[in-house]
Amino acid sequence: MANIKFLKKSISSLFLCTALVLGLCGCDPSESSVASTPASKGEETSTVEVIAPLDVAKDLKLDMSSDTLKEEVTVENFVDGDTVHFNVPKTISEDGVLKARFLAVNTPESTGKVEEYGKTASLYTRGKLEAATSIIIESDDSNWNLDSTGGRYLVWVWYKTDDSSEYSCLNVELLQQGLARASSSSQNRYGDTCTKAIQAAKEAKVGIYSGEKDPNFFYGDAIELDLKELRANVKDYVGSTVAFEGVVTKNGNNGVYVENYDPDTDMYYGIYVYYGFGLSAEGVDILKVGNRSRIVGTVSYYENGGTYQVSGLTYRAMKPDDPGNIKKISEGNEAAFKEISANDFASKHVSIETSTGEEEFELAYLLMDTSVSMKDLKVEDIYTTNNPDSSSNGAMTLTCEAQDGTQITVRTEPLYDENQNLITKDEYLGKTIDVKGIVGVYKGNYQVKVLSDKDITIK
Repeated sequence: MANIKFLKKSISSLFLCTALVLGLCGCDPSESSVASTPASKGEETSTVEVIAPLDVAKDLKLDMSSDTLKEEVTVENFVDGDTVHFNVPKTISEDGVLKARFLAVNTPESTGKVEEYGKTASLYTRGKLEAATSIIIESDDSNWNLDSTGGRYLVWVWYKTDDSSEYSCLNVELLQQGLARASSSSQNRYGDTCTKAIQAAKEAKVGIYSGEKDPNFFYGDAIELDLKELRANVKDYVGSTVAFEGVVTKNGNNGVYVENYDPDTDMYYGIYVYYGFGLSAEGVDILKVGNRSRIVGTVSYYENGGTYQVSGLTYRAMKPDDPGNIKKISEGNEAAFKEISANDFASKHVSIETSTGEEEFELAYLLMDTSVSMKDLKVEDIYTTNNPDSSSNGAMTLTCEAQDGTQITVRTEPLYDENQNLITKDEYLGKTIDVKGIVGVYKGNYQVKVLSDKDITIK
């Protein structure tokens, strides 16, 4: 079993004024020593710059001669405001990646169930580290210490940019900007500074202490969450209106498949979104393949398919900023089609952490409605649906065997060649194929659903 452990508005008071500026910029990884999450995964690269009235963090200096452990690192993955994965020497971590949890801070959630200022904190952390020319992580004492989950290391994160010759402590900045709540903030190496930073944020009334709405949070009726949370706890959300982001990967039966990458588990999570016949043309355009979109709809269980889906989507063109609307975020994204072995697909279990705690799942279940690829499958048998009155007439079910003997089922839509002739079983029977498809289930058995003839390659 694999264990996968996981702020444009001015605010004034009678005495103090704080300017909060939301900066949107594109970042070129080639101009920085920091490696960021690949753009192909549909991750946003927006930044959030916050200007505090009292800069407590500037008085804290990194002492390279202290007895704490220090390591210069680069970013492997951004997770949220207080969790980042760093590339480190294998002498520190066997796989060369250290999952870091920032000491003294607890930023609002931007994964799982999304909270106010969660995404703002996440964007702030990303913006600072993407602009950094050097990043150093530091332990609180003479050891690299794990957090309570046993899967993340507690660290201080220091960074500097071209504009400064000195390192700044990101942990303290997050507290100072009101983008994090205290987390044993006084009980550590820089406790006094952390306490001052929290007090400064409260006095300035910034971030979570401002009493103002977070410009990066949707204040609607929907439960804000991510697709990992929805997939893992989907039964708990049946009948609820939810909102999440993801990349539209495929069309299918008046609906689309939507997936989203989770850096903490290095997995994609997805769900089928049914829009039916009631959505306007503008709304359907938001759901074009390749768009990264915000989906708002109701979770339901589809009895005939034995699967969960999101439906009841709306788009009000006269109210484009309505939090109940679906919304296009970006375009030009691609489906992941992450490669998976037949054996892992058929039998692997993984453990992930969600809002309800840590739980073990079948890997194929977690991959439901996401795009995958599988190689070297020998087609042993093919069943063809023969029902002229059905839209599935001509669809095929391929029983395949991987090189290790694992049996995999590939289910196709009716496939047509370039001349619009129906492709029959003679095309694939007895051949070895590579496939790209969407993970589905039929009568309790997981399968790969192929929606285009271009997604099957004969070897």
